[in-house]
Amino acid sequence: MRHRQATTIALAGAVALIIAACSSGGGSPTTPTGGATTTATPSAGGAGASPFVAPAATVKKVVVNVGIQANVPGTRGAQTVGNGSGVIIRSDGYILTNNHVVAGSTGVTAIIDSQTVPAKVVGGDASTDLAVIKVSKSGLTAAAIGKPSELEVGDWVVAVGYPFGVGKTVTHGIVSALGRSTLAPVSTPQGSSSVAAYTDLIQTDAPINPGNSGGALATLDGKVVGVNTLIESPSGASAGIGFAIPIDFAMRVADQLIKTGKAVHPFLGVGVVTLTPSLASQAGVEATQGVLVRQVLRGGPAAKAGMKVNDVIVQLAGIPVTGLEDLYAALRQQTIGQTVPVVVVRGKQRLTLQVTIASDGR
Repeated sequence: MRHRQATTIALAGAVALIIAACSSGGGSPTTPTGGATTTATPSAGGAGASPFVAPAATVKKVVVNVGIQANVPGTRGAQTVGNGSGVIIRSDGYILTNNHVVAGSTGVTAIIDSQTVPAKVVGGDASTDLAVIKVSKSGLTAAAIGKPSELEVGDWVVAVGYPFGVGKTVTHGIVSALGRSTLAPVSTPQGSSSVAAYTDLIQTDAPINPGNSGGALATLDGKVVGVNTLIESPSGASAGIGFAIPIDFAMRVADQLIKTGKAVHPFLGVGVVTLTPSLASQAGVEATQGVLVRQVLRGGPAAKAGMKVNDVIVQLAGIPVTGLEDLYAALRQQTIGQTVPVVVVRGKQRLTLQVTIASDGR
């Protein structure tokens, strides 16, 4: 996802958002507590039915509209400022969505079985752009969780959500690419902003538009494999390039949010920028790609391993690092407490440091 022209968030009603799916106006899966989760199963289509009928019927049952209220300057009281989508992940009312959908909101609702019910934000994680909300309902049908690792480029998929607030909508396409990563600024209709690290994304040409954020990307067996989050588009509407966060990763974050209200991630303890020729010259290093260390946190994992300012990280745990996106993607694959080799270029030397990964919630 490098060299983006315009990456937008899928929130309905928001104009020119910098990431892809909220509309204004208009791994380690989480397991249920107190009862078994009911999972949706595909229904059989009629004679001559398209292959998308069954998965559409299945996934529609587990995708909800997420309505957003917030205080708007110049108005009295909270106003409805937009909508996104969400996926029911537990029968006892837990719903997975994007953090940019609910961040900064003063009120949240969900439409379930044509009924609008109040919801509360259980927790949000700006770093991964994921959040969990909860409604006071039980016996809900929860999504069947698929395996993104088994996806192949060319596989059929369906996207389900609430684009532009028009109502629950199903689109279809294929998996266009796998393993995309990017860093992107996230803005919300409420005016808040942050930077999220999106790693190992699923790219699809299934149409995703504002309002689809937090909705489901699913395979033809009706299993959810991704959370629709971003589009790349010069206009802010679908241009056939959409991105979903893999559901296994999203469920691991959701599990933390449900348990503690926050999520923690592997932490290196450095401030870095993608290396450019001019930066390499200024730092006096013989490296052409990687990330330049501009700051080392005192007492952090990198400092303890001997990393220094102006080192260039070119590899982490055997994974090549050519820029910031690569570093985030490699770091996300590591386990907190694990010691991994980090290869750096220091001047004319190439060194391997042993870094013990810490937690950013230290």
